Amino acid sequence: MTRECVLRVRGDVQGVGFRWWSRDQLAGLGLTGSATNLMDGSVEVVARGDADALDSFVRSVRGPYAPGRVESVEVDCRDVR
Repeated sequence: MTRECVLRVRGDVQGVGFRWWSRDQLAGLGLTGSATNLMDGSVEVVARGDADALDSFVRSVRGPYAPGRVESVEVDCRDVR
């Protein structure tokens, strides 16, 4: 079963390469998805794939090497077919 997670990332995450970095992280973990700037200054990342890889991705977004300054990450995951 495939899992999908939607992340809402807040902080200084627009204009710092965060979307491109996210897409590279997704590809490196064998995940698919997208990253979109939102009007309120946050970034929404939709990621699909293996649950363990998704956990790694969420840890990397919360980690010290994410571009910009991540203040908070809301994560909503569900199983998809």
